Amino acid sequence: MPPRHLPLILALAALPALAACSGGGAADKPLSDQAMAAVVADPGIAREPLARAVDELFADSKAGETRGLVVVYAGKVVAQRYGAGFTADTRQIGWSMAKTVTGVLTGLLVADGRLRLDESVPIPAWQRSGDPRGEITLRQLLQMRSGLRHSERAPRRAESDQVRMLFTDGRDDMAAYAEAQPLEAEPGRTWKYSSATSVILADVAARVLAEGADPARRRQVVADYLKARLFAPLGMRSMTAEFDAGGTFIGSSMVWATARDWARFGEFLRSGGAVAGAQILPRGWVEFMTTPAPRNPGYGGQLWLNRPQANGETVLLPGRAPQSLFGMVGHAGQYVLVSPAQKLTVVRLGESREDEVPAVRDHLAAIVGLFPAR
Repeated sequence: MPPRHLPLILALAALPALAACSGGGAADKPLSDQAMAAVVADPGIAREPLARAVDELFADSKAGETRGLVVVYAGKVVAQRYGAGFTADTRQIGWSMAKTVTGVLTGLLVADGRLRLDESVPIPAWQRSGDPRGEITLRQLLQMRSGLRHSERAPRRAESDQVRMLFTDGRDDMAAYAEAQPLEAEPGRTWKYSSATSVILADVAARVLAEGADPARRRQVVADYLKARLFAPLGMRSMTAEFDAGGTFIGSSMVWATARDWARFGEFLRSGGAVAGAQILPRGWVEFMTTPAPRNPGYGGQLWLNRPQANGETVLLPGRAPQSLFGMVGHAGQYVLVSPAQKLTVVRLGESREDEVPAVRDHLAAIVGLFPAR
């Protein structure tokens, strides 16, 4: 065989291998009927890339187990899918996404004139003469700048204040556990993420709504207020708040809702606190919640912002989505991402280990990136 034909033969022989590496990738594989059925016929963008991005999230074992996903674009549900054993009617826990519910509850009470942002909070133990905690303001609590001692994590997980408050020695009266902590910094001077702070806010709400009431009354009054002022107007029929034995709303961690209702809540925030043209929450309150806290540009008022965190951690999608995006984030990979510039809300519920959460974020970034920004 003439030597001049050898390069051509070698090139032809390599074609199957090259095709396997490039042309035969996941992007060229036909999507299943289930994958396509997750996206409406006209989602407002190309349908197949969205269906593929959703399918890849559910299929990726490195992202843990995705149990529910809802994508709302321009006010319309354009994609929705659930894992095995879960449906559109399944209530799922939001974990720390409850903090944003607490932030909105606080905003309603401020709008009612029952609380003021820059006044000390009505906790009797802090109001005793000489107690420096009496200087802590509502604004500082909302922005995680109270200065109270707290460990959200610890080398031994069971020893963290978060776990102790929720599940061991603090569980029967979580507010008492949180409010008993001393200052470790001057109020307002440092930022520290703290589940205890959100429980304190929930206790403050109970104190102004049902002052001096017994646990059962505290529980009922706060539950009724949440339903009448927030859950019912938004049509969030599934949303359920849990309370401890002291009658305090567990505003750091314990709110359950369907993925659709979590999406309704995200859309409510995207609309500046309005629903169906009715202003439920003063628009200025959502602006406050989405304004960077003085000590951490990546956090607002019980909401995460799409900016680098002061401690260098990645929480949302900085550099991969509009800076105006904000979000609710819960343990094990719960997300409600809200992007006003894209008219977009994305909800992901599931169960992911800490080392699997970055893969969840990557898939959410891929979904968000499909939608245009204004």
